[in-house]
Amino acid sequence: MTMTFGQLAGIIAAIAFLVLVVFMCRVLSRLVKTVSQLTESMSSLTKDADNISDQIEQLLDKTNTLMADINEKSQKVEPLFDTIVDLSESVSDLNEASRGMASKIAATAKDTSKIKQASTIFSVGKHAFNAINKAKSKKSKK
Repeated sequence: MTMTFGQLAGIIAAIAFLVLVVFMCRVLSRLVKTVSQLTESMSSLTKDADNISDQIEQLLDKTNTLMADINEKSQKVEPLFDTIVDLSESVSDLNEASRGMASKIAATAKDTSKIKQASTIFSVGKHAFNAINKAKSKKSKK
């Protein structure tokens, strides 16, 4: 049994085709595994993205609630700050008036003659009051 060159070429081609088919089967098998893993990964990522999306939505709801609460409280506190501003203006006015009064008192204190007269009048009045009280007490003893 002798083989011709054409038969030998056909057998080689058939073996090569068989090797190619086996190689392609292995590649396709690996590709199927890779696509399966990719599908699982995408499914997991989709679930994770959904969870993150839900958490972000809850966080945004809480943030909006917090912002509304802060705005409400800041509106309640605003009159307090207005009152504090008015109070500081009143204290400033009182301070200015006190300085004016102190300067007037200082100017009056420089005029010692009026103070001496008032002191003398007070002293005379005190002695007169004491003398009247002594006289009354003597009359009541008799």
